Amino acid sequence: MSLEAGAMGEPVVLTFLGGAETVTGSKLLLDGPGGRLLVDCGLYQGEREWRRRNWEPFAVEPASVDDVVLTHCHLDHSGYLPVLVREGFAGPVWMTEGTAALTAIVLRDSAHLNEREAEYAAKGGWSRHDPPLPLYTTADAERAIAQFRVVPFDRLVRVGADGRTAVRLGRAGHVLGSATVHVRTGSADVLFSGDLGRRTHPVLHPRADPPAARTVVVESTYGDRQHPRPSGRPHAELAAAVRRTVERGGSVLVPAFAVDRTELVLAALSDLVRQGEIPAVPVFVDSPMALAALEAYHLAGARGELKEDLEALIDLPQLRAAHTVEESMALNHPRVPSIIVSSSGMATGGRVVHHLRHLLPDRRNTVVLTGYQAPGTRGRALLDGAAQLKMFGRYVPVRAEVVVDEEFSVHADAEELLDWLRAMPQTPETVYVVHGERTASQAFADRVRAELGCVVVVPRVGERVRVD
Repeated sequence: MSLEAGAMGEPVVLTFLGGAETVTGSKLLLDGPGGRLLVDCGLYQGEREWRRRNWEPFAVEPASVDDVVLTHCHLDHSGYLPVLVREGFAGPVWMTEGTAALTAIVLRDSAHLNEREAEYAAKGGWSRHDPPLPLYTTADAERAIAQFRVVPFDRLVRVGADGRTAVRLGRAGHVLGSATVHVRTGSADVLFSGDLGRRTHPVLHPRADPPAARTVVVESTYGDRQHPRPSGRPHAELAAAVRRTVERGGSVLVPAFAVDRTELVLAALSDLVRQGEIPAVPVFVDSPMALAALEAYHLAGARGELKEDLEALIDLPQLRAAHTVEESMALNHPRVPSIIVSSSGMATGGRVVHHLRHLLPDRRNTVVLTGYQAPGTRGRALLDGAAQLKMFGRYVPVRAEVVVDEEFSVHADAEELLDWLRAMPQTPETVYVVHGERTASQAFADRVRAELGCVVVVPRVGERVRVD
């Protein structure tokens, strides 16, 4: 498309490099008089057609990017950073203090898993590549982490080679440190939602109301649905599943995102034990990343970033941590009924995959899914009723009970996303709906168009638009 400069001077162009037409791989490139700014730098996860894009050359020369801003720590928003840095990006990566702490944990863990999976593939001979290589290494991750720059919420920071681009981060309430990103450059005024949280997050302070902006880029993970409003006791599905499983002598495996979700699961289990809803069985946290994230949340509590101190929220008499590989392997054959909380939340990698391999074939056991499961992931396959799962080159039968507890989601649903847009001081001129499955994005776009009366677009991957 032609992108000639208008009356206001040099054009400002937004390119949807990722997170469009899918719920993963968020990368939004803003080109303008203030330089080249990348908002989020995420990995593609889920279906193979998307994962393959992680291996493709970046759409522009990485060295030409002046700055990166992260909305939050999750891999689908941060996990491509080590590749970008390895390929030549040398500028600062701006984020909040909470995001910096958690992204360092996430990237180190991701790099380790990449290396381990390449080793497993080489030993098992099930990769099509010879030799199998990791997407990036721990050394790549450390180089990326060295470029982190922390900025507080609501403080204006000047970025770019000449400081002509202004960025301000607002509280998003999704996970610790998560932020919206408001960018002014040239005549452009763009607000990026990142992933928005719910006002009812049990641990974090609620998201802030958005500022005015001419252009808004908003996520739509749950753009076509609403979270169920519990009619009875909170997490009744989880409590019933634990009771059933313990009665038949099995164990409960909870695939949980290491960042934020593990904290919420442990807090919910604490409440259920206190209320006598479930027996006080051993609870194991089996994820080095989750254990590191717990420490980051403790430190954040000391800074006043949490509603309540984490120790008051998590009170389990038989809480244990599986630090070593040997401790993790022992959980594959629990001696007594137990609850195992392990990452990753969509069962795409990590120690939880080993536990699934051993626990799924036994009908006494239960797997509890606690959040969004992207297409192409093992978690989505379980959600859809798969009879078997492929792990480490082999198929494993699914005989264990599979339960979904939808109360853990910290993504805003369709109505909550609309509430965020309604809270803007002025109706934006244009809204771009991203970071959702195609049907979810289109459904939400239709609602925004009907309610706000502005131009609403669901962009294609690689599409370029003027925002000046």
